[in-house]
Amino acid sequence: MIELLMFGGVAASMLAGYRGARRFVTDRLRYVEAIQRARAPFLAGLAATAVAAPVVWLLPVVGGGSAVLFGAAVGFGVARGAKAVRRGNGREVMVV
Repeated sequence: MIELLMFGGVAASMLAGYRGARRFVTDRLRYVEAIQRARAPFLAGLAATAVAAPVVWLLPVVGGGSAVLFGAAVGFGVARGAKAVRRGNGREVMVV
């Protein structure tokens, strides 16, 4: 039973990391050219893993793989957000 709860927690953190990274790229980093480089998702995922590692280390029931999966989800979110911006599918900013 505890394994199912841990799986749900890891899945929720991955979903939140992916959606948050994608939304941040499409909303805030739309005009930043560096986000379109090939290494940007890798660096974002590495930074997210580095931030999540101490948190995972403090929690006794989750392992280091959770931090790696969270970092991978953030990296994929950055990549998909950059692709949406290139295609013009990102969120449109309404100027009043």
